[in-house]
Amino acid sequence: MTAMFSLSKTAFEISLGLTGVLALWLGIMRIGERSGFILLLTQALTPLFSRLMPDVPKNHPALAAMVMNISANALGLDNAATPLGIKAMKELQTLNPTPETASNAQILFLVINTSAVTLFPVTIFTYRAQLGAANPTDVFIPILIATYMSTMLGLLAVSVVQKINLLDKVIFSYLAGFTFIVGGILYYFAQLSQAEMLSQSALISNVILFSLVMTFICGAVYKRVNAYEAFIEGAQEGFQTAITIIPYLVAMLVAIGVFRASGTLELIIDAVRYAVQWFGLDPRFIDALPTALMKPFSGSGARAMMVDTMQIYGADSFAGRLSSIVQGSTETTFYVLAVYFGSVGIKNIRHAAACGIIADFAGIVAAIFIAYWFFG
Repeated sequence: MTAMFSLSKTAFEISLGLTGVLALWLGIMRIGERSGFILLLTQALTPLFSRLMPDVPKNHPALAAMVMNISANALGLDNAATPLGIKAMKELQTLNPTPETASNAQILFLVINTSAVTLFPVTIFTYRAQLGAANPTDVFIPILIATYMSTMLGLLAVSVVQKINLLDKVIFSYLAGFTFIVGGILYYFAQLSQAEMLSQSALISNVILFSLVMTFICGAVYKRVNAYEAFIEGAQEGFQTAITIIPYLVAMLVAIGVFRASGTLELIIDAVRYAVQWFGLDPRFIDALPTALMKPFSGSGARAMMVDTMQIYGADSFAGRLSSIVQGSTETTFYVLAVYFGSVGIKNIRHAAACGIIADFAGIVAAIFIAYWFFG
């Protein structure tokens, strides 16, 4: 009972504290949307999608919807990404010869979605700031690397099943470009000591995010968009979002609090810890395991687990940082599968779930190794 009352109060206080930061970032993102940033990403990624999905005709509305969905996800525009994803799935359904069975293009699109190509995970930064992190963005580079690994493994799994030629010159050029960027990041940080790695990661993250804000504003000036009005519109959405998440956060945090207070979660974690120690491995990652286990099933549940971990161990603890990286490494496979496929009445999902889980597993394993590298 104590856990129920204390966690319901905590959930409301967290939501209240999120209001200002959510309003700020959603306002900035709305400026980026109005200034044409997503449109630029759409134009840049269309050639890749047309090669990955040869069954989708060029200039078909599905391509634009898919690329805009991926672009919105990459920029952290969750509210815009979901309706765009459903629109893309409906457009793909018009090309599907067997309406109750998922097509190859629909499965590939879903797996790319669930592997969470997130370039700017501002929601995670927001929670870390609210929970007292000294530098909320110090997990940015680790998240970028982890989400890259989950996306690549998910794409590889689908390409094996669907026999997609990843050596096609257009596909290979895109993948090589992405790999070169991530490889360059890895090489750069491999040359640094751990203290330098932390400071450089935080500095680069802040420079990139501030440059993004300035780019959005400059784009708005160039396009003669009223940046102030766009910001206010996005900020109002942020305020509404903060209010909307209160019941969900209360429900999840209270449920997790009761689960933890009952001792059940501790029994499970202790059993896993014993097995890890028996093999002589470092068990610190186990404290963040609840977030990883919840992630494929419930985004709000995983987010609540992340918040719970940061509250107990601290936002700047190893477990707190690892749970943040795990949260940003993948999406909620079964939720996305249910919403997107459910919106078009697909019953036979074929290899979608298996490939999505492979992407999830790759992202979580990568997150653990990266956390030890950066923060161990």
